[in-house]
Amino acid sequence: MSAARDLLHDYQHVIDELTLITGSKGVFTVIVDGATLYSKHDEGRHAEPGEVLRRFRDRHASDTPVYAR
Repeated sequence: MSAARDLLHDYQHVIDELTLITGSKGVFTVIVDGATLYSKHDEGRHAEPGEVLRRFRDRHASDTPVYAR
């Protein structure tokens, strides 16, 4: 799951909980710290490459630097 990998790679220092929910018919939902970040069911489409990470940055980490490696 590239969305989870990207989020945890860049923001592991600020994410307390990351939940990925998969189900039948390609259901894909990303929940970060209790808030739905992306839902394929709600959007009616697959996320574009990098879209989940961009949404996280916009909503939760606009002023947060990425994790120092």
